[in-house]
Order: sequence, then C-alpha cells, then structure tokens
Amino acid sequence: MNIHHEARSIGPLTCNVIKSESQTGSPDLVVVMCHGFGAPGDDLVGLGPEMISQLDQSDGLRFYFPQAPLSLLEMGIPGGRAWWMLDLEMLALAAEGKLERDQRDDTPEGLVSAREQLAETVAEIQKETGLPMSRIVLGGFSQGSMVTTDLALLGDEAPAALVIYSGTLLCQAEWKQAASDRESLFVLQSHGRQDPILPFRVAEDLRDLLSHSGCDVQFLPFDGPHTIPQIAFEETINLLKRLLSE
Repeated sequence: MNIHHEARSIGPLTCNVIKSESQTGSPDLVVVMCHGFGAPGDDLVGLGPEMISQLDQSDGLRFYFPQAPLSLLEMGIPGGRAWWMLDLEMLALAAEGKLERDQRDDTPEGLVSAREQLAETVAEIQKETGLPMSRIVLGGFSQGSMVTTDLALLGDEAPAALVIYSGTLLCQAEWKQAASDRESLFVLQSHGRQDPILPFRVAEDLRDLLSHSGCDVQFLPFDGPHTIPQIAFEETINLLKRLLSE
C-alpha cells in the first residue's frame, strides 16, 4: 500500500500527517497520537503506515502526529522535544530504580499550555477534515499520553476514544471530577509491570479512577518496561476497525 506522508504546521504545532495515497476526500476517522518526553517529533510516525496496512477500510483513516512545542537542545538532547519540562536528574534516578515517581497530586508547570496548544491543533484538524470530536481518537505514549488524557477529560467534547500507552495519573482531583462527565468514553490503556519510569501501581490507580467514573477501560498489563507492546498495537488496530465500521 502506498502511503502519503507530509509534515506541516497545523495550529501552533507541526504535525506529521499519514494517510493512504488513495484517500482523496476527508477521512471517516482521525487519530491524533502524541510522542513522549525527549523523543523527536516523528518518533511515533511509523505506527501510522503499520496500522493503515492492517485495515481493510484504510482509505477512511488519517493519522496526525503533533510535535511537542518545546525543544530540548539546550538540555543536551538534540532533536528531542517535550510537552513540558522534566527534572532530568529525577528521571535518571527513576530509570535506575532509585526513585518512584508518584505524581498524582501534581499539575506540572506547562501542562495547561501544552493542552491548550494541542486543543488548538485538534480544532484545526476538525476544520480541515470536517469531523466532530466523536470521530477523533486521542492517544499517546508516556508524556504524550498525559497531555492527551488531560485534553480528553477537560476538553469541550469527548473524543471517539482515548489511547494511553505507558501513561500515569496526574491532577487527580481535577481528572476525577472531569471524568464523571466522560461516562462511556472508551479508554485503551497499556502499562508494563516492570516500568521504572512511571510506576505500574499508579497506572492501575489511573485505570480505577477512569473506570469508577464510568469510562469503559480496556487495561492491558504486560511484563516489560516503559514501551508499547505488541498487544497494545494489536488492540489499537481492533479499536480502529470497530470505529471505522460504525
């Protein structure tokens, strides 16, 4: 299958846009997928062609991969991007298993700005495609999943679904209150039991917060570290198949 790939500014963010070359009109479904802290803006782009190739209705699907707004060049990470800044020393300690990062009561400085910029980009994607939020899947990996969770819960409208790859619980009180207005939102969440960066037990608490608020959570625990496992890839494809058939 031939894939069309272009990078361009959409709202305040640069996005990599992936679709099949045979897609001539507007898509039936959009996926907005956000990368994690320290990754380049095109880190997750390879997921687009892989998933499109697995779908019979691929002409109806379009991926947008926004590039996080902050450069990490001055922090010694050439090409690295961030949705908000992190303490690299604390991150290194967590990676070495010397620190457990439970951030459930934190609202990171920069999260609100990141959410607002992503919301503006998503609004432009809606104008471009003519699709309502109910036909847009929000998702991401690690920090990217945190900003999309924040937007999915606090945005004006619920998305078609939320995909959380190796995310964590932030802003606990605010997210809990907002989640009560997202009853029946489908959430696909994966997390490694050996994740040293974002603790598995906190991921379980995020799952429980969402499910107890009425969200329909499919939780995919796996034996592994801070990554996207094959089972999450496969279940994301199943989710897209289901949404495309609706």
